[in-house]
Amino acid sequence: MPQKAHVSSIDALESFRSNLIIYLSQARPALDEVSAEVVRTRMWLDNNQRVHWESQMRRRMKDLEQAQQALFSSRLGVLKRESSAEQFAVHRAKNAVAEADQKLRTIKKWDREFEGRTQPLIKQMEKLHSVFSNDMVQAVAYLTQAISTLAAYAETKLPSQNTPSAPAPTGVGPAGMQEPAI
Repeated sequence: MPQKAHVSSIDALESFRSNLIIYLSQARPALDEVSAEVVRTRMWLDNNQRVHWESQMRRRMKDLEQAQQALFSSRLGVLKRESSAEQFAVHRAKNAVAEADQKLRTIKKWDREFEGRTQPLIKQMEKLHSVFSNDMVQAVAYLTQAISTLAAYAETKLPSQNTPSAPAPTGVGPAGMQEPAI
């Protein structure tokens, strides 16, 4: 005798589907933000920082030349003795040039290495973005269809067992036993 299936987890499926939709609505923008941040970092390295430190290098080289000129002038002057302030200014300007040079070298290094370090991660993000855009959308649609199918199935009724069906004719066989209806 057919029995009705016990369908009791439609609410759990609906809850899972809702949570999946919420997750996707939060994960996609986060993934897009990470992708945009990678692009912004690349632009920052290429444009802002390189330009900034190249201009700093020029300015600091000019300051160093001026400090060296002042020190040289004080050494040549007969009446004026070189002061420790002028020596300190040259030393400070040399340190500033060395710092700018180091920063510029670091930026150039990162400029060369940036693609190699980020490209594998960008490929993984693109795969994840594809999963979110395609597979998860299909999963939500599948869950919606499964919920609808299960809900429709849960609402169907079995034929009533009390409904009499047509009585089968029976006969008595030779041995006095009742024959089954064919």
